[in-house]
Amino acid sequence: MNNTTYSIKKSEIERKWYILDATDKPLGRVATEAAKLLRGKHKPTYTPNMDNGDHVIIINCKDAVLTGKKLDQKIYRHHSGYIGGLKETTARVMMDTKPEKAMMLAVKGMLPHNSLGRKMLTKLRVYAGSEHENMAQKPEMWNF
Repeated sequence: MNNTTYSIKKSEIERKWYILDATDKPLGRVATEAAKLLRGKHKPTYTPNMDNGDHVIIINCKDAVLTGKKLDQKIYRHHSGYIGGLKETTARVMMDTKPEKAMMLAVKGMLPHNSLGRKMLTKLRVYAGSEHENMAQKPEMWNF
């Protein structure tokens, strides 16, 4: 009996392209599905220390919903590094002006916070509307 754990090799990785439609779905639910696809957790060959995930295209980010009072209570913060450089934006303003950034930040927070997670994030494409420029890759719709 062989008791070794299978670990995928870099040459064996096959990547697909998937489209997630965020219309009328909670932002966090879409982000968790995207993070799962980017990490490769939906594949039987999942390996934690390898980037064997797929490419993900998220469309209609402007139509994603935030439940409860998150639109007014959730605050996005970033700091310039200088004194007094803290910038704050509410979720309502973020969803009105840059819904792609809100989705990108949600997915980024669900990936590993290291060089592997940064590499996985490069396979994510986010669009506010239903148009995207990746038709040549023949992406499939991912239903969740």
